[in-house]
Amino acid sequence: MTEIPLDHVHVAPDDGPDGEAAPAVFVLHGRGADEEDLLPVARHLPDDLHVFSLRAPDPLQGGYTWYDLDLSAGGLEESQPDAAGFRRSLDLVAESVDAAVESHDLDPDRIGLLGFSQGAITSLSLVLEEPDRYAWVVALHGYLADAHADLEPAGIEGKPVLVGAGAGDRVIPESRSAAAADRFEAIGADVVRGSYPGGHGIGQQELADVVAFVEAHAA
Repeated sequence: MTEIPLDHVHVAPDDGPDGEAAPAVFVLHGRGADEEDLLPVARHLPDDLHVFSLRAPDPLQGGYTWYDLDLSAGGLEESQPDAAGFRRSLDLVAESVDAAVESHDLDPDRIGLLGFSQGAITSLSLVLEEPDRYAWVVALHGYLADAHADLEPAGIEGKPVLVGAGAGDRVIPESRSAAAADRFEAIGADVVRGSYPGGHGIGQQELADVVAFVEAHAA
């Protein structure tokens, strides 16, 4: 069995048809959290999905981070991923997806990404780098990294992308998430937007919209 590079929690689906490869979602947590953080969200997703909740590689304040922050453009609200750490995490997630597909009989044409905050930023960049690898993406309270903002890959046309944001989010302002949605629309993705009254967290309406989106696209 191929070893998955990143530590993770794997939640197997309910028994499906024998011999049929199953769909999967790879869950990427936010800065300072861990692989357990988004499991309450994942538990609401369709029962036929494999869930792989990945742990970011670097320890941070009792949790983990996907990369350091580059604050050279200003404060936290203008931060960007540190280039070296970001590249490493993008590669580790892609390698983890490949390993999981090989070792758990996943359907490579039905792989989704669900990320929050840093995990959302990472997810949006991953689908731009290899749009054919991912069937759909949920990006909550994130933004599009400058390093990937000009990419316009073949295969992104019609890709289902849910971008969720908090109107009161002071960590990643709604305007940054909206700009990511604008860019994905401009390059032809099938974008669903969600704006919610809370801050940097996932409320009940946002959760309901995530579940509806995944149910529509993960079959």
